[in-house]
Amino acid sequence: MVDVVDPHTRSRMMGAIRGKDTAPELLVRRALHRMGLRFRLGGCGLPGRPDIVLPRHRAVVFVHGCFWHRHQGCARCTTPATNSDFWQRKFARNIERDGEVQRLLVIRGWRVFVVWECELADERGLIDLFWLIRAGTPGTPSAACD
Repeated sequence: MVDVVDPHTRSRMMGAIRGKDTAPELLVRRALHRMGLRFRLGGCGLPGRPDIVLPRHRAVVFVHGCFWHRHQGCARCTTPATNSDFWQRKFARNIERDGEVQRLLVIRGWRVFVVWECELADERGLIDLFWLIRAGTPGTPSAACD
């Protein structure tokens, strides 16, 4: 399938995708702050630059976009028809890197939580995340990390 826009326009569009302060990330930050958790941003020199770092609870939160981080079974986890080999390699490397970063953080004694973009439609997931962080329970709201 041929791309519907020229390469320059596609490059500009892809370059406009933000890596921090995204709408899902802001939603999680506001909810955790409203629930009384205080945190740091920017990863604090940790591997993978977690979106939210809660030093007091020795926990980090990654807010993953379903498309880029390949949320299994999610409707947002699509693959572009154009240049599919490139995208398959890119997505495979993203998944591999996510796993490596999470293992490193766990080895360093951090509890790792992953919040998926599609889970933010229901505030229940954020409430669960809050209680998991407060309780000192390792894992994520929907599944445990390796």
